[in-house]
Amino acid sequence: MGQEEAVAANGTGTGVGRGRPHAVVMPYPLQGHVIPAVHLALRLAERGFAVTFINTESVHHQIGAGGDIFAGVRARGGGTTTEELDVRYELVSDGFPLGFDRSLNHDQFMEGVLHVLPAHVEDLLRRRVVVDPATTCLVVDTFFVWPATLARKLGVPYVSFWTEPALIFNLYYHMDLLTKHGHFKCKDPRKDTITYIPGVASIEPSELMSYLQDTDTTSVVHRIIFRAFDEARRADYVLCNTVEELEPSTIAALRADRPFYAVGPIFPAGFARSAVATSMWPESDDCSRWLGAQPPGSVLYISFGSYAHVTKQELREIAGGVLASGARFLWVMRPDIVSSDDPRPLPEGLVVQWCCQVEVLSHPAVAAFLTHCGWNSVLESVWAGVPMLCFPLLTDQLTNRRLVVREWGAGVSIGDRGAVHADEVRARIQGIMAGEHGLKLRDQVRKLRATLEAAVAPGGSSRRNFDDFVDELKRKLKDAS
Repeated sequence: MGQEEAVAANGTGTGVGRGRPHAVVMPYPLQGHVIPAVHLALRLAERGFAVTFINTESVHHQIGAGGDIFAGVRARGGGTTTEELDVRYELVSDGFPLGFDRSLNHDQFMEGVLHVLPAHVEDLLRRRVVVDPATTCLVVDTFFVWPATLARKLGVPYVSFWTEPALIFNLYYHMDLLTKHGHFKCKDPRKDTITYIPGVASIEPSELMSYLQDTDTTSVVHRIIFRAFDEARRADYVLCNTVEELEPSTIAALRADRPFYAVGPIFPAGFARSAVATSMWPESDDCSRWLGAQPPGSVLYISFGSYAHVTKQELREIAGGVLASGARFLWVMRPDIVSSDDPRPLPEGLVVQWCCQVEVLSHPAVAAFLTHCGWNSVLESVWAGVPMLCFPLLTDQLTNRRLVVREWGAGVSIGDRGAVHADEVRARIQGIMAGEHGLKLRDQVRKLRATLEAAVAPGGSSRRNFDDFVDELKRKLKDAS
């Protein structure tokens, strides 16, 4: 029995229950996309949708939760209801064997996501999932290259789920303007300030996402981005894991063009360990115990996320600065942080391989977060009231740093790729852990946290936006049935 059949046999089954609207939710097969998609799926189920959640077999295998990852929450109901949640779980092959190293062979894996995965998804949807197109919608990660096309084939609405800030969506959405003005898709891009993107007063070329700074735009990731945003332009709705008050002008500009709903931050219930298994690495049990033995506000938490790699030289400079700062630290380092075939870039004993980040950031011992500025990490750090030391590695992280440092004043930069130095790292850590600047940053992060809390409270902007989206989508599905 294959993994897909094994999960189906674990009680997910086919069909849609009791005439409910049916949302098919599928995350991009990377850790930072799986987490918010799982919790969006639970929100939809709590609002009366039958949900079919689709993971790739590889992601499911890495999570290592056995059969159905939703089994533990289905019977208990969601945070706002005691009714059983109608969530089914399906798996689809990405075209590679489970033992294939998708991190080490990144470009080959992305070619498969571009060319092979779409046919597998369409086959699964037609064969097992989309029983009644009149009551079904696709809620699919924006980075996929097929959702609008497949939705039209199936005759269902496409909801594009954007897991990053609205600013990033807006910049990708206007790649044509960047190209027209000579800031993108040319051998010698302009270096002057960009002032012509709707909803963005100004942004420096160095603050653009790494893929928009590349002069070679023929890579597989560029081809995915170009096709994905062609699809996004045909989405019926866009859901964004951000907060309207954090990005008001950008969201207003996007909303003038299409239905765009800021519904973040999307966290596990209670900002605690997720009741649904989502971690693609085993989490260390040592973190909470060790943190509990440290004084309040004394620990620097360090993590570079689930996806990007750093060089050995960058690690040496950062580690040198951390050690020279004298700060107590908890460093989470994936085994493949440098490369899958170099699993020990630093001496043993300095790090744990993975942890439950929301638990660590919420611990009173943690004073600051040295982060790659992945969007989930940024939102979690703000919610926990922890200021950030920023070292972005690639893609959206460069632009996220702009938001954290320049627009919100919630963190500081420690350097850039190939230009990070131990002395500066040490000085920035000491300044944020014990200096006057650290006190100002903490005060600013507390204000940002209050903004997030207000957005998800009853009557808050994200709560209203999600309610409006659900009502509109249910009306659309009811009219089609």
